[in-house]
Parts: sequence; C-alpha cells; structure tokens
Amino acid sequence: MSVAVSARPVSPAAGPGAGPLLRAWRERRRLSQLELALRAGSSARHISFIETGRSRPSEEMVLRLAERLQVPVRERNALLLAAGYAPRYAETPLDDPALDGLRDGLERLIRGYEPYPALVVDAGYTVVAANRGIEMLLAGVPEKLLSPAPNAMRLTLHPQGLAPRIRNLRQWRGHLLAQMEREIALHRSDRLRALYEEVAAYPVPPEEPGAEPAEPVPYFALPLRVEHAGRVLSFVSSISTFNTPMDITVAELAIETFLPADRATADHLRVLAG
Repeated sequence: MSVAVSARPVSPAAGPGAGPLLRAWRERRRLSQLELALRAGSSARHISFIETGRSRPSEEMVLRLAERLQVPVRERNALLLAAGYAPRYAETPLDDPALDGLRDGLERLIRGYEPYPALVVDAGYTVVAANRGIEMLLAGVPEKLLSPAPNAMRLTLHPQGLAPRIRNLRQWRGHLLAQMEREIALHRSDRLRALYEEVAAYPVPPEEPGAEPAEPVPYFALPLRVEHAGRVLSFVSSISTFNTPMDITVAELAIETFLPADRATADHLRVLAG
C-alpha cells in the first residue's frame, strides 16, 4: 500500500525535531552552515536556529535542505516526520498494479540491451529483473543461490557463485565492497550492513603461481573479467537510477548494464546470440 501523503502539518513528534537529523546530514556531506545556507537560499543564522531547535522549519524548507544535502528519499520522510509534517513520498510495492508501466519499461530496457548482460536490483541488491546476458553468465551457479530471491552480491562473491570464474576477483571484490560501504554510509541500512558483513567474510582463494599479474588496467574503467565457455570475457559496468523519483521503491532501484570492454567479448556475445 502507498503511504498517505498530505501537505498539511501534523502534530509535531516528541523529541528534538528535525534539527539534529539535518545537522547530521550536513556534517556527513562535510558542509558548513554557511555553505548549506548559500545552496538553500537561506542564512547561516537560520540554519543554526533550525539545527538547535530554536526555529521550526517549514515543510518547504525541510524538503529544500534535504534536496541540497542529497538525502535519500526514504530519509526525507523521516525528516518530515521529525519536523511535524506528514510523509511526502509513497513506498509502492513493485508488484503493485500502479507500477505495471514501470516494470514493463524495465523489462523492455534490459531485453533491448541483449546480448549484453543487464539487470535491475533494489536497495538490498536483490535482483528484480535480469536479461539473457545475465542468465548466460550465471549458467552452472547452484540453484540455492538463484532462488527464491537472488542477490547480486551473493551471486558474484559467493565461493559457489561467480567468484571462482572471475579472473580479477580481488580487484572486483574490492570494487563491490567499496560500493556497498558508500551505500551503507548513505542509507544507514541494517539489512545492507548485514549483507556486507556476510559477503566480506566469504573466503578469497589465494593467488595461484603463474596467475595473471595485477596489470595496470588498459581500459577506461575497471573491467569484470570472467571465464565463460573456455573464454575470458571482459565487461565494464554502468549503474543508472531514476531522476527525481517521487516513490521510495522507484528511488531505490538501480539498473546495471555490462558493456563489452573489448572487441573479442563483443564478437563472442554476438555469436552466442545467433
């Protein structure tokens, strides 16, 4: 069900209000009160009064500050509630009929990217859609990792997942863990923290003698180099999100596409696609 939305203030919640939360987000973004005030069209004095509770911000000011501080949509609802206002952003289940158009659009998008791999994940890296390029890479992965709700981080880093096939596992693992650390700092998610601790604890095979050296990457981005059908395929990934989302579910979706990093990979995928 969607969260009820109202532009009218509700009774202020007990506690210090939105001030401490806004100060925490400002400090996280490493902005001074003056810098934030300039970005928000306010004054450092007013920002100080809001943070200390001497002034109650309007609903418009809360949203403006949240926008300038790049506060995630889910956390903007928390700021509004702390300031005494109703939540602004709905959280619609992905299987709700209201999102039929979104789901259809995502399916068409990732199918249109074939034969290259593409998938859609939520805030916890649960795979909500994937194309045949992803299915090709996951061939042979145990069913227990693929159902009931496959997780992209587990599929990639689990010793029975893609990890043994990834030729630059240490580099790619470091990239994924750093990405998760940034998301944890941004979203403060217990679920994401638990997932991080799980996948970070997976064993990393020792480098074998004669293994490929950690060469300076001759690509424009760090490639994922993974074995498939006796070949080493190289991809670079790109992540896209929705612009100015008005729904928490939509805000937390990410589309990851894998572009062939060399001609041999592109040619091989075209052959596989017939």
